[in-house]
Amino acid sequence: MTTRVWDYLTEYAKEKDDILDAVQRVFGSGQLVLGESVRGFEAEFAAYHGLAHGTGVDNGTDALTIGLQALGIGPGDEVVTVSNTAAPTVVAIAATGATPVFVDVRADDFLIDVDQVAGVITERTRAILPVHLYGQCADMAPLTALAGRHGLKILEDCAQAHGARHHGRIAGTMGDAAAFSFYPTKVLGAYGDGGAVLTDDAEVDRNLKQLRYYGMDKVYYVVRSPGQNSRLDEVQAEILRRKLTRLDDYIAGRNAVARRYEQRLGDLTGPGGLQLPATNPGNTHVFYVYVVRHPQRDRIIEALREYDIALNISYPWPVHTMSGFAHLGYARGSLPVTEALAGEIFSLPMYPSLTESDQDRVIDALRSVLETL
Repeated sequence: MTTRVWDYLTEYAKEKDDILDAVQRVFGSGQLVLGESVRGFEAEFAAYHGLAHGTGVDNGTDALTIGLQALGIGPGDEVVTVSNTAAPTVVAIAATGATPVFVDVRADDFLIDVDQVAGVITERTRAILPVHLYGQCADMAPLTALAGRHGLKILEDCAQAHGARHHGRIAGTMGDAAAFSFYPTKVLGAYGDGGAVLTDDAEVDRNLKQLRYYGMDKVYYVVRSPGQNSRLDEVQAEILRRKLTRLDDYIAGRNAVARRYEQRLGDLTGPGGLQLPATNPGNTHVFYVYVVRHPQRDRIIEALREYDIALNISYPWPVHTMSGFAHLGYARGSLPVTEALAGEIFSLPMYPSLTESDQDRVIDALRSVLETL
């Protein structure tokens, strides 16, 4: 039996009655689009974060795109972000007509190197898009201070950090707005696509609601400013309402899996050995994925296939090296830490319902493989 890096079937079996009740509630409600379930989830998800406004959208990429547009980002602007991220982060910037500008990440935590941001700000820079990567927050204090000095907007990419905290502040509350994905693998995952944007700014919220609905402002067929059709589905919203009440439990389960990895693999760390995730002081990690690093990553993954263990790489191709972004002009070697990570990082299985026996199987196989290198 293959052990996968993520699986939802055990969780579904446990929550099946609630999930199917959510579906039945929507189907019996008489309203299938932008109804009570979407409005309820938007309010409850915003309240979980202590924010005033939430806007449900079709997916996490749209959350980023519409979030940037709602903050006034568009053609001719520049947005500072990282290349060590899922491609949608950068695709969303390009979709607004703005230009992505990359800085490198740090070698210890793989997060945006905030010390490099000031050096890439130009007269065209309008926003910073920090990615709270793998389950923990970027170093936000210097970023917000820098943004304040230069009059820049901050859109937090929280797709991988539902419930993560940074010096007591929850991810999504430290910028002008925050984009979330509810793709099934996420810490708070739907049973299909979904996304949301949170903000405390009433004007930004009005922009978001308009942009996700063709650019229409309440009156159907009256477009105020061209937008798109990006509405969170009623069924997914109702499922997410139910799962939101269990989010803290999901986070606790992920942390338990992470502690077990640390306990059983900690002796393998050191120069040239396995690098385990580092949780920065002041951060509460939610371990969306459990990313480790080893200089012989490819040999390890290949060897683990013999044990029927399938692992993932987040991410094997830095965005700035992709052909679709060649026009940005980033040569190989321009982001050395990001490029080095791409050849050495991989993810171990991580989800709350991962059993100790399945996790031990992964750990034992990994230890055996590492002993042969």
